[in-house]
Amino acid sequence: MGSKNKLNKFKDNESFKNLLQPSRDEIISGDFKLAVNWKLFFKNQNPIILELGCGKGEYSIGLAKLNKNNNYIGIDIKGARLWRGAKTALDEKIQNVLFIRTQIELIEYIFSNKEIDQIWLTFPDPQIKFKRRKHRLVNFDFIKKYKKIIKKNGIIHLKTDSEYLHGYTLGILEGLGINPCFAEHNIYKSNNAPKEVLDLKTHYEKTFLKKDKNISYLKFKL
Repeated sequence: MGSKNKLNKFKDNESFKNLLQPSRDEIISGDFKLAVNWKLFFKNQNPIILELGCGKGEYSIGLAKLNKNNNYIGIDIKGARLWRGAKTALDEKIQNVLFIRTQIELIEYIFSNKEIDQIWLTFPDPQIKFKRRKHRLVNFDFIKKYKKIIKKNGIIHLKTDSEYLHGYTLGILEGLGINPCFAEHNIYKSNNAPKEVLDLKTHYEKTFLKKDKNISYLKFKL
């Protein structure tokens, strides 16, 4: 039953106008970037903000509702998860959010230099095992990719339940000579955490909070 439901979602995804599914070859060749003009797609010139590893798109949708003068793009490789976000956006007629099904490591082929205003990393897998370190979304290689596509003084947000990932990221930033704009190990005990950090909660975050896990937040510029 679950497999059949997933296949139905994949079929729906093909018809959703707010969900793009370019092939890897199309992306790497540059054809996708040439074919898509984000200003024409969103029909405005508002700032573009990415959520990487967006899952079901809960945060992208929440941000889009809070900030209607921004455009949001959620990226994930899991089609069944993206189905939920795309369908919710269509059902609720949220026009300033879009989803792309692809690998995050391809973002520098999808967006032009200095095209993105902000990047959100919401509860990414901390990839604690040493052999998985290349998959951490805040390692040096990913930071280089972000620096390429984000505008000067563009902001990167990291929200996580992982003390390890929070500390690891602080170490990466120190190595790059970057002082974070905001760093908090438990945002729900902070007096000045941003509204979108406190008010928006993913399914995973709600689960973590029920287990009394601290939720940390980092905000920094490259």
